[in-house]
Amino acid sequence: MSDSNQKQGKAETCWVQLLAGTDSRGMPVLEKLEVKRLEQEGTYELLHSPLFVRDLAAGDVFSCENDNPASYTVIKRSGKLAVRVFCKENPEELETALTPEVEKLDGSLDLKTDRALVYSMHVNIGFGEIERLFDNAIADTQGSIWYYGNIYDREDGVTPLHWWDEFINQV
Repeated sequence: MSDSNQKQGKAETCWVQLLAGTDSRGMPVLEKLEVKRLEQEGTYELLHSPLFVRDLAAGDVFSCENDNPASYTVIKRSGKLAVRVFCKENPEELETALTPEVEKLDGSLDLKTDRALVYSMHVNIGFGEIERLFDNAIADTQGSIWYYGNIYDREDGVTPLHWWDEFINQV
């Protein structure tokens, strides 16, 4: 489940693989995520929001059985939303315009690939504000779309989790 452990001060970082879904042949697709290993066995803090794994964002604490990457449980939410942007073309221009706006709201770019961007933003920014920002950013970028990565049930993809209720206006 984990490899290439590194010591950073007293915190041990490592990589875990979690089930992100299945491919067109029904085979499991795993995503490798950088985490901080916590004291309790099999418990981790996610360092960056994932691209494909659902129901997790940067700072979330989760547990995972070492031999089962499909079985992870969120223990504590960070209050952050994972916002995933998918592009048919290279996202360089979109990233150049979007990242400074996200950073102004104390968000961060967690991952950039040749077809995607992943941001983490605290839910207290407000869903409306975040949605306006991302809708406006991709409006002129043909072939781009964005999604929240951690607000819907990972099994059905449509049932809101409502974990944010405990964070809204609590900061």
